[in-house]
Amino acid sequence: MNTKVVRIKEEEKTRETLEKNPGLLEAAEILKNGGLVAFPTETVYGLGANALNEEAAKKIYAAKGRPSDNPLIAHISCMEELPAIVKEIPEAGRKLAEKYWPGPLTMIFPKKDIVPYGTTGGLDTVAVRMPVDPVANCLIHLAGVPIAAPSANTSGRPSPTKAEHVIEDMDGKIEMIIDGGAVGIGVESTIVDVSGEIPRLLRPGAVTPEELSSLGVPVTVDPSVTERFEGTPEAPGMKYRHYAPKADMTLVEGDMDKVVAYINEQTKKAEAEGKKVGIICTEESQDMYQGGNLEVIGSREHEETVAHNLFAVLRDFDARKVDCIFSESFSKDQLGQAIMNRLCKAAGYHIVNI
Repeated sequence: MNTKVVRIKEEEKTRETLEKNPGLLEAAEILKNGGLVAFPTETVYGLGANALNEEAAKKIYAAKGRPSDNPLIAHISCMEELPAIVKEIPEAGRKLAEKYWPGPLTMIFPKKDIVPYGTTGGLDTVAVRMPVDPVANCLIHLAGVPIAAPSANTSGRPSPTKAEHVIEDMDGKIEMIIDGGAVGIGVESTIVDVSGEIPRLLRPGAVTPEELSSLGVPVTVDPSVTERFEGTPEAPGMKYRHYAPKADMTLVEGDMDKVVAYINEQTKKAEAEGKKVGIICTEESQDMYQGGNLEVIGSREHEETVAHNLFAVLRDFDARKVDCIFSESFSKDQLGQAIMNRLCKAAGYHIVNI
């Protein structure tokens, strides 16, 4: 298959201009006809298909090599599109939608029969998000159907935050890639299940538990956020190893001086064995390392920079063909919770506590 790449410049990202963009109009037709299109959102690049077409959903699983019991998120462009795919909108869901839609929040609702089980991973619930990214939102509007869109990467690999990452994984497998430049946030959306009596956080993201609680919506944190999960996945990213680089990765937790000393020691041993070592560090710690191939992920003072660069750093290590990776750890509150969730899964929960 020949994958067409359509580039959209920043100055072209007004709604009026996007609605007339030939590439976006072609992408909408591909989606309507059951094809696959990768496109940017504010979180990561998504791999889109008609969420109401079970055969199209199967194409997503095939292109990604994704297990079929791993649910997909249905993306809508406005609130008016939600009642067509969900049985009810609980009060908690309404409150969260008023505050955080459009934006990096996914909510899980009881699904209507029109949403096939091929989209929901066999569940009677459907995960729904309304992206704020102008390209994504306009594309969904033009397609006229909800768009199922997991991250546009080979299953298990680091999520794509640039079109180049998508091309690397999806070229020749899908009809079109829309290149809208680098994404803003860099980690996938927060997922909250509002289908039960008490909302549950199933995946941390840019909308933090602290922000959710500030609305007066009590939210419990599912154990899968911080622990290895082995059950039936209720949302994307719960069950399987995710976001993983090709090299073995170790996450090191503890006092920073001891963390750096441990990584320096392990790097020296590995390099003595002829291995190429990657180290994920921060602006604050980069001068403390004595060897290895450093990737500065961002600043601890500005965790949004860490989230923005996380997946790109993991992919850079793949390109540099390192044999093993050591990563510093981060705080487990606010945005740090999402960062640590991704790093733990990327490392396959190989964590050393110093």
